[in-house]
Amino acid sequence: MRFKKATGKIHLWLGLVSGLIIVVLGVTGCLLAFEHEIRMLTEPFRFVKAEEKLPLPPSVFKQIAEQRLHGKAASSIEYGKPGDAILISYYDANNYKIIFLNPYNGDVLKVKNMTRDFFRMVLNGHFYLWLPPSIGQPVVASATLIFLTMLISGIVLWWPKNKAARKQRFSVKWNAKWKRTNYDLHNVFGFYMTWIAIFLAITGLVMGFEWFAKSVYWISAAGKSMPAWYTPSSDTLAKPGDKLAIMDNTWRQMMQKKNKKEALSIFFAAGPSAALSVSINHRPGTYYNMDNYYFDQYTGRELPGKGIYAGAYANASVADKIKRMNYDIHIGAVLGLPGKMLAFFASLIAASLPVTGFYIWWGRRKKKKLPSVSAKILYTVR
Repeated sequence: MRFKKATGKIHLWLGLVSGLIIVVLGVTGCLLAFEHEIRMLTEPFRFVKAEEKLPLPPSVFKQIAEQRLHGKAASSIEYGKPGDAILISYYDANNYKIIFLNPYNGDVLKVKNMTRDFFRMVLNGHFYLWLPPSIGQPVVASATLIFLTMLISGIVLWWPKNKAARKQRFSVKWNAKWKRTNYDLHNVFGFYMTWIAIFLAITGLVMGFEWFAKSVYWISAAGKSMPAWYTPSSDTLAKPGDKLAIMDNTWRQMMQKKNKKEALSIFFAAGPSAALSVSINHRPGTYYNMDNYYFDQYTGRELPGKGIYAGAYANASVADKIKRMNYDIHIGAVLGLPGKMLAFFASLIAASLPVTGFYIWWGRRKKKKLPSVSAKILYTVR
């Protein structure tokens, strides 16, 4: 069996096995590419009238939010640019809520149950196919690996033998019969999409398989292993101070490090030995360009963190920066609006490929059956 014919068989059967999952991943990927923009347009409770004064300190919002949470401890708080609502999050194994508050007077604008949120459901479909994570995650990761193999095999099948054929492979023949147009849609759009979709598939595999993430890091770090992410602990033997006052004081210090367009998040200490974590997001709407700091919850002393996500983004190694960028590359956000548009159309075309590919296979299948049927008729006549 020739190489190209064997590649075609592999491409076909992998497509039949993973086609439906790729459709789901492509459609949900289209939506996730513009999640931030859609939320900004459809959730007015995220905004208030900007005022020329500092917002209230986190201790005030924490107390207000925990009253709405019926005494449950809030998980984190986010300060955005002037005019943005304050976001306080609460999550445990079964619940995820976000409380939106006015930053200047503490009024509660909205309590949103994120377990019923549309984009949360889209994300669960994209990551887990709406199955339990222990089942859905390896299925999605395996389908993504198959998809990457199909992208490579698709290029092999597309590659023309001569210059005359090469001219036809770069454009769709719209005035042809549907079968030919469908064939061009699959091959031509698939070719153009492949060079973007490869990055979507690789970043998806980084999130899906630990061995793949470690391999990518090892390559980008020139042979160094991916370090563990270490978060420091608070000194439980230290003479405890007023934890809320210490948190507010830490917040005031960190607010001086960010400009008006940046966001600041505080992740409250989740236990007696946990540290107070503070992040400054230099590019809200993305996740990679963040500086992460840790503080002793009892003394306010800054603590050293280790690993990929610790410290300032600007000081991170090339490999650490690539790892931090992974999700934003996956949805195209790392390149801003043009990148999101590329990710959107690549995901849309990726979702169409199993459909157009199945139609090509089905048409050939029916075509192959015709000679045998004709032969039977001729035999009967004779």
